[in-house]
Amino acid sequence: MTAAAEARDLFARLAGIEPAGTWSAPGRVNLIGEHTDYNDGFVLPFAIDRRTHVVAAPRSDRRIRVASTFAAEPVEVGIDDLDAFFPSTGAPRVPEWAAYPLGVAWALQDAAAAPSGVDIAVASDVPIGAGLSSSAAIEGATAVALDDLWDLGSDRPTLARAGRRAENEAVGAPTGIMDQMAAMLGRPDAAIFLDCRSLRAEVVDLGFAAAGLEVVVMDTGVTHAHATGGYRDRREACERGARILGVPALRDLGPEDVDRARDLLDDVTFRRVRHVVTEDRRVLDTVRTLRSAGPTAIGPLLDASHASMRDDFEISVPELDTAVEAAREAGAMGARMTGGGFGGAAIALTPRERVGAVAEAVASAFARSGFAAPRVFTVTASEGARRDS
Repeated sequence: MTAAAEARDLFARLAGIEPAGTWSAPGRVNLIGEHTDYNDGFVLPFAIDRRTHVVAAPRSDRRIRVASTFAAEPVEVGIDDLDAFFPSTGAPRVPEWAAYPLGVAWALQDAAAAPSGVDIAVASDVPIGAGLSSSAAIEGATAVALDDLWDLGSDRPTLARAGRRAENEAVGAPTGIMDQMAAMLGRPDAAIFLDCRSLRAEVVDLGFAAAGLEVVVMDTGVTHAHATGGYRDRREACERGARILGVPALRDLGPEDVDRARDLLDDVTFRRVRHVVTEDRRVLDTVRTLRSAGPTAIGPLLDASHASMRDDFEISVPELDTAVEAAREAGAMGARMTGGGFGGAAIALTPRERVGAVAEAVASAFARSGFAAPRVFTVTASEGARRDS
């Protein structure tokens, strides 16, 4: 059964009525630009052909009920009680999975003249904890559904901001806005070049299909959680570095500032700052290279990005390094971990005829290292959040 069919089946069992519609939003792969978004920098993600589906209908009262294939029981709250639940402080008052859709409702409620109650059923084929932003897919699908049901007429950046607010304040994960913007703005065979300060977005043609390239995802099975300490520590280090260096955000530094940063910062903070400064430059270089030389020329930038995340930002894990190294040795043009780190997935830009060899090499390397078998699959750049029916 597809995820869309699972959502429809779950809604039928939840509400017992015909739904008002079906909406969906994609996960994303970040081609390059990691931990630059909350530093007001640049990112280059693309929406993928794995989606979260929401089936929903209005209610006659002011209650919101959410059900998911992730959980055994639905969660129900009153719209008038949302402000008592969020922003979340300390232990969450609803299960974490429910905080994503309910957090979006909380973030959007003030924009609605008279928000009705709603029943929502959620199912997804975006892998959870793999660095493919299953959370933003839930937020995006919920946001476009509520935008229709509550007649908000919001633009895509507004809905993305609602998703980020849900992530930051309802769930407690200190992420930037990249994932939500990718889920909202995705285009087939294209990436979204996003300035995370201005939210100015440009569609950048990837040209992978014409070049015979595939993006291979290597899901290590090592789960991560952005609300836990490692991600927060990295963000705090970036904010500390910007404060000491006297800039609003690390986006305002360039390569010429690295030597000054070395003199002023402790070693750990300096390396965190160096990653962000050089990663911003790699994003700009990747966009320029795609436009001038095409996708076959970006491999070294992906490789350099992984080395920076491994050595300077220290967010890789042995499974990710093993996947990246095995993919390169088997013929990938470039590879890097993707997502927030501490687990999740790596990606490898791979000639179509080498995909099987890369998958086999990664599986063999994991077996030799005593790691659990990875999930290896390909993704394509796809459309963003939408109403499906």
